[in-house]
Amino acid sequence: MDKRKLVVTQNLDQNLIASIKEIAPDWELIIGKDKTVWQDHLKEAEIIAGWKKDLGEYVLNNESKLRWVQTWSAGINSMPLEKLNSRHVQLTSANGVHSFPISETIFALMLGLTRKINTYVKNQQSRKWHHSGLRLELHGKTMGLFGVGAIGKETAKIAKAFGMNVLGFRRSGQPEENVDTMYKLDQMNDVLPVCDYVVVTLPLTKETKLLFGKEQFNLMKPSSFFINIARGDIIVEADLIEALKEEKIAGAGLDVFEKEPLGENSPLWELENVIITPHTAGSTEHYNNRVIEDIFIPNLKSYLKGEKLPINLVDYVKGY
Repeated sequence: MDKRKLVVTQNLDQNLIASIKEIAPDWELIIGKDKTVWQDHLKEAEIIAGWKKDLGEYVLNNESKLRWVQTWSAGINSMPLEKLNSRHVQLTSANGVHSFPISETIFALMLGLTRKINTYVKNQQSRKWHHSGLRLELHGKTMGLFGVGAIGKETAKIAKAFGMNVLGFRRSGQPEENVDTMYKLDQMNDVLPVCDYVVVTLPLTKETKLLFGKEQFNLMKPSSFFINIARGDIIVEADLIEALKEEKIAGAGLDVFEKEPLGENSPLWELENVIITPHTAGSTEHYNNRVIEDIFIPNLKSYLKGEKLPINLVDYVKGY
């Protein structure tokens, strides 16, 4: 009888490979980032950890044995969700892996803009000693936190160390620790005028696409900052650029964009009140360990018992 196959399209340390083998000793494991390692095994793969955009042609057909996909990212909006759903393939995301590095990036952006670190770095490059009008501080300010999942929860916890008032937004409106008041998304326009910082950690869904546009930026304080580490398509980028140029808001920290890489001709590059990072907010030395140890292995144990996958199982209807 042929062995059941598990494909991991990433390079893993030997200790992680050993942990998987211990749980699934009778399975054939195909592990490696190089396409040549796993390409010939895809049609026989029952489990794939690490989705690649060209995998669909191999595993979304009648010959495929695929039953479960574990992504290497939290976002799943670029995946063929309808086809996976129609074939009854279970999908689990890497949601939660990024909560520490992304929350650190959020505060790096917030503090950088508040304390004008971006301005001082530019001054340093030209050997310019200048105060640059520094006056703002983070403590005691109000944060509008759009998305209170794993990243949002960690962000809210850190915000409390700065004595911030945290106003959360989530689909259910259910309360959460470290969030002073929770709202639903349809209440956002009522709350934006009181926010000193607007932080977006939402998944990209039909509900959140282009959620922030001219109307929302006009409602924000001229002294407020906009932070987006979620997905570029959640905002109308042209409207954000206009708001920044016309000083309707004070600045923005952006890790994601409508088109990536961000085009060389984008006005965002030249704006003094913008900090840009190249979609690296989730990068961390612990990435693979967290995907395998915290998500994949617990799910694999349940999968082998025929039980429901307990961690990050995607609801195809909700889109996350």
